[in-house]
Amino acid sequence: MTGTVLVTYGTTNGSTARIAQTVAETLRKDGLTVDTRPAGSVTDVTPYDAVVVGGGLYAGRWHKDARGFVRRHRRALAERPLWFFSSGPLDDSASKRAIPPVRGVRRAMTQLGSRGHVTFGGSLEEGAKGWLAQRILRSGNGGDFRDFTAIEAWAARVAGEIRGTDDGDT
Repeated sequence: MTGTVLVTYGTTNGSTARIAQTVAETLRKDGLTVDTRPAGSVTDVTPYDAVVVGGGLYAGRWHKDARGFVRRHRRALAERPLWFFSSGPLDDSASKRAIPPVRGVRRAMTQLGSRGHVTFGGSLEEGAKGWLAQRILRSGNGGDFRDFTAIEAWAARVAGEIRGTDDGDT
């Protein structure tokens, strides 16, 4: 494996994009070549040896761009190492315990042979788009709950698996 990795994501307000960038930076520090792109802009995954797909969670569903990416590229994704991450809880629950993937992600993991999934805390801050986002912010339930130390640790384990130096546990 040459170590060329695609980190792609679906996001509305940028929180998941920042997580994807952190994953990509960690993979690069581990010597891998990484492209980071919004899921809606990816037309071909065949140049990549491995893929990491992230999606923000909205009302119990993965972001539509992440779902569409997986649907469009399912055959190619099934042929290479694949990991998923979700972002979304607007509290510290993701830092306290493992949160299982939502139903659609769990189904994709099974169908495509994904090597792992993790849920990270999300972020919703002033200026976020959308009626629901604004309502959440007005109710005082926004904030930034991303744990970048945990994100980097997970990405380092993924890098180890890609390079064949880690037996997993992602």
